[in-house]
Amino acid sequence: MRCPERQYNSHMLGRLTAEQWVERYSVSRQHPVNRLCHSFGIPIIAFSLLLAALGFFYRPLWIYAAILFLAGWVLQFIGHAFEGKKPEFFNDWRFLLVGLRWW
Repeated sequence: MRCPERQYNSHMLGRLTAEQWVERYSVSRQHPVNRLCHSFGIPIIAFSLLLAALGFFYRPLWIYAAILFLAGWVLQFIGHAFEGKKPEFFNDWRFLLVGLRWW
C-alpha cells in the first residue's frame, strides 16, 4: 500500500525521485562558470523572494527584492551562455523547483 504523501510526490515529480531530478538538473550544469553562476544566482533569487514577502510589511523592500531577483536570473542565464545549453525549465517548468535542492 502506498503512502498518500508518496503518491502526491510521485504525481508532482512525474514518477522521478528528488535525487533523479537533481541529477538531471546537474547534467546541464557541467561548465565551471555555469556552476558558479548558479551557486550564487539560486540563493540570490531565493533571498529576493523572502525579501518580497517582507515587502508586504515594509514597502521599500520591494525594489531591493526586484533588483536581487533580476540579478540572480541574469547570473543563471550568463552561466547557461557559457554552458551552451538553454535552461531546463524551458522544457519542463518543474526544473524551477529543483534549483534550490541542487544548490
